[in-house]
Amino acid sequence: MSNDKYQLSNLTTGKTSDLETLSGTVGPDVINISSLWRDHGVFTFDPGFMATASTASRITFIDGDAGTLLYRGYPIEQLAAQSHFLEVSYLLLKGELPDAAELDSFTHSITRHTMLNAALLRLYGGFHHDAHPMAMVAAILASLAAFYHDTTNIHDDRHREIFSHRMIAKIPTIAAAAYKHTVGQPFIYPRNDLDYCSNMLHMFFAVPCESYTVDPLHAKALDLLFILHADHEQNASTATVRLAGSTGCNPYAAISAGVSALWGPAHGGANEAVLDMLEKIGDVSHVPEFLTRVKDKAGSVRLMGFGHRVYKNFDPRATIIREMCHQVLAKLGQANNPLFELALRLEESALKDDYFISRKLYPNIDFYSGIIYLALGIPRSMFTVMFAIARSAGWVAHWYEMIADPEWKIARPRQLYTGAVKRDYVPVKKC
Repeated sequence: MSNDKYQLSNLTTGKTSDLETLSGTVGPDVINISSLWRDHGVFTFDPGFMATASTASRITFIDGDAGTLLYRGYPIEQLAAQSHFLEVSYLLLKGELPDAAELDSFTHSITRHTMLNAALLRLYGGFHHDAHPMAMVAAILASLAAFYHDTTNIHDDRHREIFSHRMIAKIPTIAAAAYKHTVGQPFIYPRNDLDYCSNMLHMFFAVPCESYTVDPLHAKALDLLFILHADHEQNASTATVRLAGSTGCNPYAAISAGVSALWGPAHGGANEAVLDMLEKIGDVSHVPEFLTRVKDKAGSVRLMGFGHRVYKNFDPRATIIREMCHQVLAKLGQANNPLFELALRLEESALKDDYFISRKLYPNIDFYSGIIYLALGIPRSMFTVMFAIARSAGWVAHWYEMIADPEWKIARPRQLYTGAVKRDYVPVKKC
Protein backbone atom coordinates (compact mmCIF):
# COMPACT_ATOMS: atom_id res chain seq x y z
CA MET A 1 0.00 0.00 0.00
CA SER A 2 1.32 3.41 -0.97
CA ASN A 3 1.44 6.50 1.25
CA ASP A 4 0.44 8.71 -1.68
CA LYS A 5 -2.86 10.53 -1.38
CA TYR A 6 -4.99 12.35 -3.91
CA GLN A 7 -6.75 15.44 -2.64
CA LEU A 8 -10.38 15.90 -3.65
CA SER A 9 -12.05 19.30 -3.46
CA ASN A 10 -15.83 19.44 -3.70
CA LEU A 11 -16.75 22.68 -5.46
CA THR A 12 -20.34 22.44 -4.20
CA THR A 13 -19.66 22.02 -0.50
CA GLY A 14 -16.16 23.47 -0.36
CA LYS A 15 -15.06 20.38 1.56
CA THR A 16 -11.62 18.85 0.91
CA SER A 17 -10.52 15.32 1.72
CA ASP A 18 -7.66 12.94 0.95
CA LEU A 19 -8.19 9.75 -1.03
CA GLU A 20 -5.78 6.94 -0.25
CA THR A 21 -3.77 5.29 -3.01
CA LEU A 22 -3.55 1.50 -2.93
CA SER A 23 -0.74 -0.37 -4.67
CA GLY A 24 -0.79 -3.96 -5.82
CA THR A 25 2.26 -6.16 -6.34
CA VAL A 26 2.28 -5.21 -10.04
CA GLY A 27 0.06 -3.09 -12.24
CA PRO A 28 -1.41 0.39 -11.83
CA ASP A 29 -2.27 1.88 -8.47
CA VAL A 30 -5.89 2.46 -7.55
CA ILE A 31 -7.54 5.28 -5.66
CA ASN A 32 -9.78 4.22 -2.79
CA ILE A 33 -13.02 6.12 -3.41
CA SER A 34 -15.17 4.21 -0.93
CA SER A 35 -15.55 7.32 1.26
CA LEU A 36 -16.86 9.62 -1.49
CA TRP A 37 -20.52 9.14 -0.66
CA ARG A 38 -19.96 9.43 3.07
CA ASP A 39 -17.75 12.52 2.90
CA HIS A 40 -19.07 14.32 -0.19
CA GLY A 41 -22.44 12.85 -1.08
CA VAL A 42 -21.35 11.94 -4.62
CA PHE A 43 -20.78 8.75 -6.61
CA THR A 44 -18.31 8.09 -9.41
CA PHE A 45 -19.57 7.48 -12.95
CA ASP A 46 -17.75 4.83 -14.99
CA PRO A 47 -19.97 3.05 -17.58
CA GLY A 48 -18.64 -0.40 -18.39
CA PHE A 49 -16.19 -0.20 -15.46
CA MET A 50 -13.48 1.04 -17.80
CA ALA A 51 -11.39 2.47 -14.93
CA THR A 52 -12.85 0.86 -11.83
CA ALA A 53 -11.27 -1.89 -9.73
CA SER A 54 -14.18 -3.71 -8.11
CA THR A 55 -12.09 -6.05 -5.99
CA ALA A 56 -8.61 -7.04 -4.89
CA SER A 57 -7.50 -10.40 -6.28
CA ARG A 58 -4.41 -12.61 -6.23
CA ILE A 59 -5.41 -14.91 -9.07
CA THR A 60 -4.66 -13.44 -12.50
CA PHE A 61 -2.78 -10.40 -13.79
CA ILE A 62 -2.89 -8.91 -17.29
CA ASP A 63 -0.60 -6.19 -18.63
CA GLY A 64 -2.41 -5.26 -21.80
CA ASP A 65 0.31 -2.93 -23.06
CA ALA A 66 3.06 -5.53 -22.70
CA GLY A 67 0.91 -8.48 -23.79
CA THR A 68 1.46 -10.29 -20.47
CA LEU A 69 -0.85 -12.83 -18.82
CA LEU A 70 0.05 -14.37 -15.45
CA TYR A 71 -1.80 -17.06 -13.50
CA ARG A 72 -0.77 -16.69 -9.84
CA GLY A 73 2.44 -15.07 -11.11
CA TYR A 74 3.30 -17.77 -13.67
CA PRO A 75 3.53 -16.63 -17.33
CA ILE A 76 0.91 -18.25 -19.54
CA GLU A 77 3.64 -19.25 -22.01
CA GLN A 78 5.36 -21.44 -19.38
CA LEU A 79 2.13 -23.04 -18.20
CA ALA A 80 1.00 -23.74 -21.76
CA ALA A 81 4.32 -25.39 -22.62
CA GLN A 82 4.90 -27.42 -19.46
CA SER A 83 1.66 -27.87 -17.53
CA HIS A 84 -1.80 -29.33 -18.10
CA PHE A 85 -5.31 -28.13 -17.35
CA LEU A 86 -5.89 -29.89 -14.03
CA GLU A 87 -2.55 -28.69 -12.69
CA VAL A 88 -3.45 -25.16 -13.77
CA SER A 89 -6.88 -25.56 -12.14
CA TYR A 90 -5.18 -26.54 -8.88
CA LEU A 91 -2.88 -23.52 -9.19
CA LEU A 92 -5.81 -21.14 -9.70
CA LEU A 93 -7.70 -22.61 -6.75
CA LYS A 94 -4.87 -23.02 -4.27
CA GLY A 95 -2.45 -20.29 -5.26
CA GLU A 96 0.57 -22.57 -5.63
CA LEU A 97 1.60 -25.34 -7.99
CA PRO A 98 0.96 -28.79 -6.50
CA ASP A 99 3.64 -31.33 -5.66
CA ALA A 100 3.26 -34.84 -7.08
CA ALA A 101 1.15 -36.13 -4.18
CA GLU A 102 -1.15 -33.09 -4.18
CA LEU A 103 -1.70 -33.28 -7.92
CA ASP A 104 -2.41 -37.00 -7.74
CA SER A 105 -4.96 -36.46 -4.97
CA PHE A 106 -6.63 -33.57 -6.82
CA THR A 107 -6.75 -35.50 -10.10
CA HIS A 108 -8.20 -38.54 -8.32
CA SER A 109 -10.93 -36.39 -6.75
CA ILE A 110 -11.86 -34.75 -10.05
CA THR A 111 -11.94 -38.11 -11.81
CA ARG A 112 -14.26 -39.63 -9.18
CA HIS A 113 -16.72 -36.73 -9.42
CA THR A 114 -17.37 -36.81 -13.18
CA MET A 115 -20.57 -38.87 -13.17
CA LEU A 116 -24.02 -37.26 -13.11
CA ASN A 117 -26.95 -38.45 -11.04
CA ALA A 118 -29.26 -40.53 -13.25
CA ALA A 119 -32.19 -38.28 -12.34
CA LEU A 120 -30.19 -35.29 -13.51
CA LEU A 121 -29.63 -36.92 -16.89
CA ARG A 122 -33.39 -37.25 -17.31
CA LEU A 123 -33.72 -33.46 -17.18
CA TYR A 124 -32.25 -33.25 -20.66
CA GLY A 125 -35.40 -34.86 -21.99
CA GLY A 126 -37.29 -31.69 -21.10
CA PHE A 127 -35.34 -29.68 -23.68
CA HIS A 128 -36.27 -29.53 -27.35
CA HIS A 129 -33.75 -31.24 -29.61
CA ASP A 130 -32.66 -27.91 -31.14
CA ALA A 131 -32.27 -26.05 -27.83
CA HIS A 132 -28.99 -24.16 -27.67
CA PRO A 133 -26.41 -26.14 -25.67
CA MET A 134 -25.58 -23.09 -23.54
CA ALA A 135 -29.20 -22.92 -22.40
CA MET A 136 -29.02 -26.56 -21.32
CA VAL A 137 -25.66 -26.18 -19.60
CA ALA A 138 -26.78 -23.09 -17.63
CA ALA A 139 -29.99 -24.83 -16.54
CA ILE A 140 -28.36 -28.13 -15.57
CA LEU A 141 -25.62 -26.35 -13.62
CA ALA A 142 -28.20 -24.38 -11.64
CA SER A 143 -30.11 -27.59 -10.89
CA LEU A 144 -27.05 -29.18 -9.26
CA ALA A 145 -27.95 -27.34 -6.07
CA ALA A 146 -31.09 -29.49 -5.86
CA PHE A 147 -28.95 -32.64 -5.87
CA TYR A 148 -26.14 -31.44 -3.59
CA HIS A 149 -27.98 -29.15 -1.17
CA ASP A 150 -26.33 -30.94 1.75
CA THR A 151 -22.90 -29.59 0.74
CA THR A 152 -23.66 -26.02 -0.28
CA ASN A 153 -22.90 -24.26 2.99
CA ILE A 154 -20.67 -21.52 1.64
CA HIS A 155 -19.26 -20.84 5.13
CA ASP A 156 -17.95 -24.41 5.44
CA ASP A 157 -14.49 -24.74 3.91
CA ARG A 158 -14.94 -28.45 3.28
CA HIS A 159 -18.21 -27.78 1.45
CA ARG A 160 -16.48 -25.15 -0.66
CA GLU A 161 -13.76 -27.62 -1.60
CA ILE A 162 -16.31 -30.31 -2.53
CA PHE A 163 -18.15 -27.81 -4.70
CA SER A 164 -14.98 -26.69 -6.48
CA HIS A 165 -14.04 -30.28 -7.33
CA ARG A 166 -17.55 -31.21 -8.43
CA MET A 167 -17.81 -28.14 -10.62
CA ILE A 168 -14.60 -28.77 -12.54
CA ALA A 169 -15.32 -32.50 -12.76
CA LYS A 170 -18.94 -32.41 -13.88
CA ILE A 171 -19.08 -29.58 -16.40
CA PRO A 172 -17.51 -31.66 -19.23
CA THR A 173 -20.06 -34.41 -18.57
CA ILE A 174 -22.88 -31.85 -18.54
CA ALA A 175 -21.61 -30.33 -21.79
CA ALA A 176 -21.20 -33.72 -23.49
CA ALA A 177 -24.72 -34.74 -22.48
CA ALA A 178 -26.05 -31.49 -23.98
CA TYR A 179 -24.23 -32.24 -27.23
CA LYS A 180 -25.53 -35.81 -27.36
CA HIS A 181 -29.06 -34.52 -26.81
CA THR A 182 -28.78 -32.13 -29.76
CA VAL A 183 -27.61 -34.89 -32.13
CA GLY A 184 -30.03 -37.53 -30.83
CA GLN A 185 -27.36 -39.96 -29.61
CA PRO A 186 -27.23 -41.88 -26.31
CA PHE A 187 -25.37 -40.30 -23.39
CA ILE A 188 -21.87 -41.67 -22.94
CA TYR A 189 -20.72 -42.11 -19.36
CA PRO A 190 -17.32 -40.82 -18.25
CA ARG A 191 -14.36 -43.16 -18.03
CA ASN A 192 -12.02 -43.02 -15.05
CA ASP A 193 -9.11 -44.46 -17.03
CA LEU A 194 -8.89 -41.41 -19.30
CA ASP A 195 -7.36 -38.02 -18.61
CA TYR A 196 -9.59 -34.95 -18.33
CA CYS A 197 -9.64 -33.87 -21.99
CA SER A 198 -9.53 -37.39 -23.45
CA ASN A 199 -12.51 -38.26 -21.28
CA MET A 200 -14.41 -35.24 -22.56
CA LEU A 201 -13.70 -36.08 -26.21
CA HIS A 202 -14.76 -39.68 -25.58
CA MET A 203 -18.06 -38.55 -24.06
CA PHE A 204 -18.63 -36.30 -27.07
CA PHE A 205 -17.82 -38.64 -29.92
CA ALA A 206 -18.04 -42.26 -28.75
CA VAL A 207 -21.17 -44.29 -29.50
CA PRO A 208 -22.25 -47.57 -27.87
CA CYS A 209 -22.15 -49.61 -31.07
CA GLU A 210 -18.41 -49.30 -31.78
CA SER A 211 -15.12 -48.49 -30.13
CA TYR A 212 -13.66 -45.00 -30.17
CA THR A 213 -10.03 -44.07 -29.61
CA VAL A 214 -9.13 -40.53 -28.67
CA ASP A 215 -6.35 -38.97 -30.74
CA PRO A 216 -3.64 -37.80 -28.28
CA LEU A 217 -3.00 -34.65 -30.32
CA HIS A 218 -6.69 -33.76 -30.16
CA ALA A 219 -6.65 -34.14 -26.38
CA LYS A 220 -3.45 -32.10 -26.18
CA ALA A 221 -4.94 -29.32 -28.31
CA LEU A 222 -8.07 -29.22 -26.18
CA ASP A 223 -6.01 -29.19 -22.98
CA LEU A 224 -4.01 -26.25 -24.33
CA LEU A 225 -7.15 -24.33 -25.21
CA PHE A 226 -8.52 -24.99 -21.74
CA ILE A 227 -5.33 -23.67 -20.12
CA LEU A 228 -5.43 -20.51 -22.22
CA HIS A 229 -9.11 -19.90 -21.43
CA ALA A 230 -8.99 -20.91 -17.74
CA ASP A 231 -9.03 -17.36 -16.38
CA HIS A 232 -8.76 -13.80 -17.59
CA GLU A 233 -9.00 -11.48 -14.61
CA GLN A 234 -12.27 -9.54 -14.00
CA ASN A 235 -13.98 -10.22 -17.33
CA ALA A 236 -17.77 -9.97 -17.70
CA SER A 237 -18.60 -13.58 -16.80
CA THR A 238 -16.16 -13.70 -13.87
CA ALA A 239 -17.52 -10.41 -12.57
CA THR A 240 -21.02 -11.90 -12.92
CA VAL A 241 -20.02 -14.92 -10.84
CA ARG A 242 -18.64 -12.61 -8.16
CA LEU A 243 -21.69 -10.34 -8.29
CA ALA A 244 -24.14 -13.22 -8.00
CA GLY A 245 -22.00 -15.00 -5.42
CA SER A 246 -21.78 -11.86 -3.29
CA THR A 247 -25.43 -12.36 -2.35
CA GLY A 248 -24.54 -15.62 -0.61
CA CYS A 249 -26.47 -17.71 -3.15
CA ASN A 250 -25.55 -21.36 -3.61
CA PRO A 251 -22.35 -21.62 -5.67
CA TYR A 252 -23.95 -23.56 -8.54
CA ALA A 253 -26.32 -20.65 -9.13
CA ALA A 254 -23.37 -18.25 -9.26
CA ILE A 255 -21.56 -20.38 -11.86
CA SER A 256 -24.77 -20.74 -13.88
CA ALA A 257 -24.99 -16.94 -13.93
CA GLY A 258 -21.44 -16.85 -15.29
CA VAL A 259 -22.38 -19.27 -18.06
CA SER A 260 -25.30 -17.04 -19.04
CA ALA A 261 -23.02 -13.99 -19.18
CA LEU A 262 -20.47 -15.88 -21.27
CA TRP A 263 -23.22 -16.76 -23.75
CA GLY A 264 -23.34 -13.13 -24.90
CA PRO A 265 -21.84 -12.76 -28.40
CA ALA A 266 -19.65 -9.87 -27.24
CA HIS A 267 -17.99 -12.19 -24.71
CA GLY A 268 -17.91 -15.91 -25.50
CA GLY A 269 -19.08 -15.94 -29.09
CA ALA A 270 -16.14 -14.22 -30.73
CA ASN A 271 -14.49 -17.36 -32.18
CA GLU A 272 -17.72 -18.31 -33.92
CA ALA A 273 -17.92 -14.79 -35.35
CA VAL A 274 -14.39 -15.22 -36.75
CA LEU A 275 -15.44 -18.31 -38.71
CA ASP A 276 -18.52 -16.50 -40.01
CA MET A 277 -16.26 -13.67 -41.18
CA LEU A 278 -13.80 -16.00 -42.91
CA GLU A 279 -16.58 -17.79 -44.73
CA LYS A 280 -18.02 -14.49 -45.91
CA ILE A 281 -14.60 -13.43 -47.25
CA GLY A 282 -14.54 -16.76 -49.08
CA ASP A 283 -11.13 -16.71 -50.74
CA VAL A 284 -7.67 -15.25 -50.12
CA SER A 285 -8.06 -13.12 -53.26
CA HIS A 286 -10.83 -11.19 -51.50
CA VAL A 287 -8.71 -10.19 -48.49
CA PRO A 288 -7.57 -6.76 -49.82
CA GLU A 289 -11.15 -5.82 -50.69
CA PHE A 290 -12.37 -6.97 -47.28
CA LEU A 291 -9.76 -4.95 -45.38
CA THR A 292 -10.65 -1.90 -47.43
CA ARG A 293 -14.27 -2.30 -46.35
CA VAL A 294 -13.16 -2.68 -42.71
CA LYS A 295 -11.30 0.64 -42.91
CA ASP A 296 -14.32 2.43 -44.37
CA LYS A 297 -15.68 4.45 -41.46
CA ALA A 298 -19.01 4.80 -43.20
CA GLY A 299 -19.43 1.02 -43.38
CA SER A 300 -20.26 -1.55 -40.74
CA VAL A 301 -17.74 -4.29 -41.58
CA ARG A 302 -15.64 -5.43 -38.61
CA LEU A 303 -12.40 -7.38 -38.44
CA MET A 304 -13.35 -10.13 -35.99
CA GLY A 305 -10.67 -11.77 -33.84
CA PHE A 306 -8.46 -8.67 -33.84
CA GLY A 307 -8.02 -6.29 -30.95
CA HIS A 308 -9.02 -6.73 -27.34
CA ARG A 309 -10.51 -4.56 -24.63
CA VAL A 310 -7.50 -5.22 -22.40
CA TYR A 311 -4.61 -6.14 -24.73
CA LYS A 312 -3.10 -3.23 -26.64
CA ASN A 313 -0.35 -5.50 -27.89
CA PHE A 314 -0.33 -9.12 -29.06
CA ASP A 315 -2.62 -11.40 -27.10
CA PRO A 316 0.00 -13.88 -25.78
CA ARG A 317 -2.56 -16.68 -26.07
CA ALA A 318 -2.96 -16.10 -29.81
CA THR A 319 0.73 -16.74 -30.48
CA ILE A 320 0.55 -20.04 -28.57
CA ILE A 321 -2.64 -21.29 -30.17
CA ARG A 322 -1.52 -20.40 -33.69
CA GLU A 323 1.23 -23.03 -33.54
CA MET A 324 -1.17 -25.65 -32.20
CA CYS A 325 -3.53 -24.85 -35.06
CA HIS A 326 -0.72 -25.75 -37.47
CA GLN A 327 -0.10 -29.06 -35.68
CA VAL A 328 -3.73 -30.15 -35.56
CA LEU A 329 -4.46 -29.35 -39.19
CA ALA A 330 -1.25 -31.04 -40.34
CA LYS A 331 -2.15 -34.18 -38.37
CA LEU A 332 -5.60 -34.22 -39.92
CA GLY A 333 -4.20 -33.76 -43.40
CA GLN A 334 -5.68 -30.28 -43.56
CA ALA A 335 -2.46 -28.28 -43.70
CA ASN A 336 -3.95 -26.55 -46.71
CA ASN A 337 -7.30 -26.03 -44.99
CA PRO A 338 -8.92 -23.10 -46.86
CA LEU A 339 -10.16 -21.38 -43.69
CA PHE A 340 -6.76 -21.62 -42.02
CA GLU A 341 -4.96 -20.40 -45.13
CA LEU A 342 -7.43 -17.53 -45.33
CA ALA A 343 -6.87 -16.72 -41.66
CA LEU A 344 -3.09 -16.66 -42.16
CA ARG A 345 -3.36 -14.38 -45.19
CA LEU A 346 -5.75 -12.06 -43.38
CA GLU A 347 -3.45 -11.89 -40.37
CA GLU A 348 -0.40 -11.24 -42.56
CA SER A 349 -2.13 -8.45 -44.51
CA ALA A 350 -3.59 -6.74 -41.44
CA LEU A 351 -0.26 -6.77 -39.58
CA LYS A 352 1.38 -4.95 -42.50
CA ASP A 353 -1.31 -2.31 -42.72
CA ASP A 354 -0.63 1.01 -40.97
CA TYR A 355 -4.35 1.40 -40.26
CA PHE A 356 -4.41 -1.64 -37.98
CA ILE A 357 -0.88 -1.15 -36.64
CA SER A 358 -1.62 2.42 -35.52
CA ARG A 359 -4.75 1.22 -33.74
CA LYS A 360 -2.87 -1.66 -32.11
CA LEU A 361 -5.26 -4.22 -33.56
CA TYR A 362 -3.50 -7.56 -33.25
CA PRO A 363 -4.93 -11.11 -33.41
CA ASN A 364 -6.46 -12.41 -30.20
CA ILE A 365 -7.10 -16.00 -29.09
CA ASP A 366 -10.51 -16.13 -30.77
CA PHE A 367 -8.92 -15.68 -34.20
CA TYR A 368 -7.61 -19.27 -34.16
CA SER A 369 -9.50 -21.19 -31.48
CA GLY A 370 -12.61 -21.68 -33.61
CA ILE A 371 -10.58 -23.23 -36.41
CA ILE A 372 -9.14 -25.77 -33.98
CA TYR A 373 -12.53 -26.63 -32.50
CA LEU A 374 -13.93 -27.11 -35.99
CA ALA A 375 -11.00 -29.35 -36.93
CA LEU A 376 -11.66 -31.46 -33.82
CA GLY A 377 -15.23 -32.02 -34.97
CA ILE A 378 -16.83 -29.75 -32.39
CA PRO A 379 -19.80 -27.88 -33.92
CA ARG A 380 -20.09 -24.13 -33.67
CA SER A 381 -23.04 -24.31 -31.29
CA MET A 382 -20.64 -25.90 -28.77
CA PHE A 383 -17.80 -23.37 -29.08
CA THR A 384 -19.01 -21.22 -26.19
CA VAL A 385 -19.66 -24.36 -24.14
CA MET A 386 -15.98 -25.27 -24.58
CA PHE A 387 -15.12 -21.81 -23.32
CA ALA A 388 -17.36 -22.38 -20.27
CA ILE A 389 -15.69 -25.71 -19.43
CA ALA A 390 -12.28 -24.04 -19.39
CA ARG A 391 -13.38 -20.88 -17.59
CA SER A 392 -15.10 -22.89 -14.84
CA ALA A 393 -11.69 -23.23 -13.17
CA GLY A 394 -11.29 -19.46 -13.02
CA TRP A 395 -14.89 -18.87 -11.97
CA VAL A 396 -14.56 -21.29 -9.07
CA ALA A 397 -11.24 -19.76 -8.02
CA HIS A 398 -12.71 -16.25 -7.99
CA TRP A 399 -15.84 -17.37 -6.16
CA TYR A 400 -13.67 -19.17 -3.59
CA GLU A 401 -11.46 -16.10 -3.14
CA MET A 402 -14.45 -13.79 -2.68
CA ILE A 403 -16.26 -16.01 -0.15
CA ALA A 404 -13.08 -16.38 1.92
CA ASP A 405 -12.40 -12.64 1.89
CA PRO A 406 -13.00 -11.18 5.40
CA GLU A 407 -14.13 -7.93 3.74
CA TRP A 408 -16.71 -9.71 1.55
CA LYS A 409 -19.96 -7.80 1.18
CA ILE A 410 -22.87 -7.86 -1.24
CA ALA A 411 -22.13 -5.96 -4.44
CA ARG A 412 -24.37 -2.94 -4.97
CA PRO A 413 -23.42 -0.68 -7.91
CA ARG A 414 -24.76 2.84 -7.89
CA GLN A 415 -26.31 4.78 -10.76
CA LEU A 416 -26.75 8.20 -12.31
CA TYR A 417 -30.53 8.61 -12.38
CA THR A 418 -31.83 10.40 -15.51
CA GLY A 419 -35.53 9.58 -15.28
CA ALA A 420 -38.55 11.66 -14.35
CA VAL A 421 -38.54 13.68 -11.16
CA LYS A 422 -41.23 13.10 -8.52
CA ARG A 423 -44.74 13.48 -9.94
CA ASP A 424 -48.27 12.69 -8.79
CA TYR A 425 -50.32 9.75 -9.98
CA VAL A 426 -53.42 10.63 -12.03
CA PRO A 427 -56.11 7.89 -12.22
CA VAL A 428 -56.88 6.86 -15.77
CA LYS A 429 -60.56 7.81 -15.45
CA LYS A 430 -59.54 11.44 -14.82
CA CYS A 431 -57.30 11.67 -17.88
